[in-house]
Amino acid sequence: MICLAGAVVAGLTACDPVDGLNSASIAVTTDRTATRALEHEGVNVQWLSCTARTAGGGASAASRTGPSTAVSRVADVECNGRTKDGEDISLAGKVDREVKGQCVSGDMTAKAGGKTVFRATMLGNCDATPSPSEPPRAPAGGSGGGARPTATVTVTVTAYPQGK
Repeated sequence: MICLAGAVVAGLTACDPVDGLNSASIAVTTDRTATRALEHEGVNVQWLSCTARTAGGGASAASRTGPSTAVSRVADVECNGRTKDGEDISLAGKVDREVKGQCVSGDMTAKAGGKTVFRATMLGNCDATPSPSEPPRAPAGGSGGGARPTATVTVTVTAYPQGK
């Protein structure tokens, strides 16, 4: 089952635009960073499932800092989950930047048990060094030289906090 989920995410990632946000990356990074932020605020997360949706068209802008590259475009993010006490968890908002699985930025609001837990413009550490196990990204460009068509991709990732 885990191998199948990995293959699905890898297959969907291939459909994302090279010059825009990667919906699979956004979903995974938001899931991880939101879970940590919620737990930091005292919410006992049992599970959290995040979906990110990027539109295929539209303008994008790349921001390069040293060897890590961050690419910007707006993605809609929705997360749903449950606390260990059975209360609903939700996070909704827009992500305009994702950096190498370390952080997402935009405008996001998290709620647990019907109460706002936090409103954030950044989750994670955008200055952190990327994980060495992260697969390399395909270089931009390629043959043809023109703009390539893109696809709208929705990815859902469910993650359970480790050791809980």
